[in-house]
Amino acid sequence: MQPPKYKMAILIWLAIYPSINILFWLLGDWLMTIPLLLRTLILTGILVPLMVFVLLPLLTRWFRTWLARK
Repeated sequence: MQPPKYKMAILIWLAIYPSINILFWLLGDWLMTIPLLLRTLILTGILVPLMVFVLLPLLTRWFRTWLARK
């Protein structure tokens, strides 16, 4: 059974918000020197695989009890 969408939205937010902040902290000065479309391409190119293959599997494992509860 799939968890409720609002719970998945919370997990996605828990993964994406810190990830974006860390990337801007690490790459912020360099990112500001490149055009917006290229900046967005680079950020999404890093964040999407990180979310799909690392962060969401990890968070769904950590929060599996909460996700399964109704």
